[in-house]
Amino acid sequence: MKLYLRLAWRNIWRHTRRTVIIVLAMSMTLALMMWYDGLINGWTDAIYGNAVKVLGGNIQVHAEGYRAEANSNPLFPLADPQVVVKAAEENSLTLAATQRIKTGGLVTSREGAFSVGIIGVEPEKEPQVNIIGQNVKEGRNLTSDDLDSVLIGKGLADAMGVTVGDRITMVGSSQHEQMRQRTMTIVGIYDLGLADMEKQDVYISLREAQTLYEVNGATEVAIFIDRLGQESIVIDAMKPALPGYEIESFQANYPELASTINTKTGVMNVFSVIIIAIAGVGILNLLLMAVYERTREIGVLGAMGLKPNQISLLFILEGTMIGLVGTAAGIVLGLGINGYLMKVGLDFGNMSGAASYLAIVQSRIYPTWGVEMLPMRVSMIVIISALAALIPAAEAGRREPAEALHFV
Repeated sequence: MKLYLRLAWRNIWRHTRRTVIIVLAMSMTLALMMWYDGLINGWTDAIYGNAVKVLGGNIQVHAEGYRAEANSNPLFPLADPQVVVKAAEENSLTLAATQRIKTGGLVTSREGAFSVGIIGVEPEKEPQVNIIGQNVKEGRNLTSDDLDSVLIGKGLADAMGVTVGDRITMVGSSQHEQMRQRTMTIVGIYDLGLADMEKQDVYISLREAQTLYEVNGATEVAIFIDRLGQESIVIDAMKPALPGYEIESFQANYPELASTINTKTGVMNVFSVIIIAIAGVGILNLLLMAVYERTREIGVLGAMGLKPNQISLLFILEGTMIGLVGTAAGIVLGLGINGYLMKVGLDFGNMSGAASYLAIVQSRIYPTWGVEMLPMRVSMIVIISALAALIPAAEAGRREPAEALHFV
């Protein structure tokens, strides 16, 4: 085998220009796929990551039995929310862990009644990680001492015909399933650029929610982590310290969002196979040309005693080696491109109006290294390179030595 490898390596560099061209094609293909993987991961964090933050964090911790009643927004107080917060914050991947009280209810004004989720939050911790608090455009954020104060979205404010300083009536269900009504003053209006999302929830201080809905502590701990895809690592680390709690990622609470992310990944995988297959056609063409140009050489190899399958193996090794050289160059190029873009980012601020979902993208997107799918990408390139060499290899193996030696 060592002899075949030496011969294959020598042969692919006998026509340096042709080999360099196909290697460049393959390396550019892999580098662009790494760049695209990194960019898509950046987009995922910018769009879906921010959406997860708006919806309630990457991970939610509830009391046992919550999942079975989740559709009715049950107020099941956590036994010890501080213990949950401590367990979450001990993990290095955790950005913040905040206590919340969530229930359903109505808000009313002269324009009518609107169904909303009512969320009691820790006002000083939420703006660090939740873009709701980072996008208060009118008025101010909540504070821990706020009573009879509410933060609402611009979409809801427009629908209700209210603004900062106006008073609205809020009705929600307490822990004992009694309806609690309170007149609230709007202290702030947040604007995400997504009217439908802004109509879903209103925010009050945790202290106010505890009093209004007769809850000691909190009914949920929302955990925010650095990047999507790390949820299972944090959950596995927390479970031993939190028996008797339901710890779930956003995939369980927001399955539609998880399905969208998975669909995006599947589409990208299909396109990557097509792109690599196109590059494989180049290898096929290169090796077919090599067979016809080296007809006499093939005859000499046969006359020296090499069997047809051994000659075919030589050509398969050549195709595989070209694939390996192309992937090595592509990895270096891809890491270089993504490493640079991770520092400077890509400015998409002027695209925020192109589509509604782009409104929650910050001004710059920072790609990742793009290595999450690298083993699969490299394997695909090497396999397709070897498969592309099969036809030329079979053609070389069929040549009769006597005829090949007299080929002009």
